[in-house]
Amino acid sequence: MNDAHLHLLVNHFPIIGTILGLGILITGILQKNKSVKNTAYILFIVAAIFAAFSMGTGEGAEELVEDLPSIGKQIIHEHEEIAEKFAIIMYLNGFLGLLTLYTSIKNHKLATTFSYITLVLAIIAAVFAKSVGTSGGEIRHTEIRANTVINSNENAPGLQNVKDED
Repeated sequence: MNDAHLHLLVNHFPIIGTILGLGILITGILQKNKSVKNTAYILFIVAAIFAAFSMGTGEGAEELVEDLPSIGKQIIHEHEEIAEKFAIIMYLNGFLGLLTLYTSIKNHKLATTFSYITLVLAIIAAVFAKSVGTSGGEIRHTEIRANTVINSNENAPGLQNVKDED
């Protein structure tokens, strides 16, 4: 198993964990259910750990695929830039999730305030999650790149690259 394979194994959880955690946190806040909110905080913590694993395997994955045809270094660089920002947000969200979980368990008066701060940061993380997931997918999935159009010729349906931006 190489770094590219490891990267593909771990890179989905920070995205999915953030989105699930966000939904669970909103549900917990609306229902005023401490256990549901605590579940969201734990998801944010785990997602942050997986973000660290993703960052740790990203460089090795880059080395393996950057010279493959139709990939190019520019598209990987764009993904890496977004991923670095996303990772920072994830680390903050994981730390805040840990802090909020602690204040919730201890019934601290700041637990509700931290809950709303965590919610705002989770929304920001979800926006970045979409961007980093899309940019990562574009590396090998040329059909989702912005420069791809659907061929309208009925005899040859499918996707066709307009131009390759290397």
